[in-house]
Amino acid sequence: MAEFSRVLMVVNPISGGKDKSDIVEEVEKQVSERNLKLETYYTSGKGDKEALFSVIEEYDPQRIISVGGDGTIKLIAELLTDDSIPIGIFPAGSANGLAENLNLDRNNAELTRIALGEKFKLIDAILINDELCLHISDIGLNAALIKNYQEGNIRGKLGYLIQSIPTLIKSDFPFQFNIEVDGKEISRKAVLIAVANAKKYGTGSKINPNGRYDDGKFEILIFKEFNIPQILQTFRENVEIDEDFLEIISAVETRIYSQKNIPFQIDGEYRGDVKEVTARISPIKIKIAVP
Repeated sequence: MAEFSRVLMVVNPISGGKDKSDIVEEVEKQVSERNLKLETYYTSGKGDKEALFSVIEEYDPQRIISVGGDGTIKLIAELLTDDSIPIGIFPAGSANGLAENLNLDRNNAELTRIALGEKFKLIDAILINDELCLHISDIGLNAALIKNYQEGNIRGKLGYLIQSIPTLIKSDFPFQFNIEVDGKEISRKAVLIAVANAKKYGTGSKINPNGRYDDGKFEILIFKEFNIPQILQTFRENVEIDEDFLEIISAVETRIYSQKNIPFQIDGEYRGDVKEVTARISPIKIKIAVP
């Protein structure tokens, strides 16, 4: 078993509208029992990247624990220059897509044991518009929903549900896209196009049945229509998706563009309305602690 002594816990205190004190107490308890050192950093939403970078530089952690959603994991991953420091995950945000795809437990004691354990998975990352993506990015209807959710006052899945109807009413879909991949260009009308390194969204909707985190590729998912029966199918264990509803293309690099600005999100965070999205596999993998 590898030896390590310095643990850094990064906590987003407001993610998901959830209190994190029970998680923090469990981590402190198990770290103390193992005679490890612990430093805790609480994000504030302002200057976190620079501040956390300084903490990592000075403290030199050998294990990092993320307490929050996908955005907290991403904040940490963006500051690591290689896969030498494992990241343990506590899914405690509004969007917990990475934890959902890795089938992580929801028990704090077990999650702490996993985070401090010695079993890891090296996962691919995608650079989307030169920003790190660990899970799923998309342009279109879902990004519009995330935009409206972030502008609202209610967090969690209820917040997404409340925003879904006005998003459908206001959105001007389907959108016209051009896609460059493998030296070819295709045109498609779609309600949204996702670039996915994972099988499913944090909601549990399995949109990419062939997705793998460690195959050196990502999938371009072209949702051609808003079809409620087909959307409900994605929540089934053995999903069967109609090709008229969803087209899937594997790639290592792509460019997706439109003639007008369309809502765009990365790992559950709205990134503005854009006309172009570029994506490529990052040369750096991320080491995640797993069961």
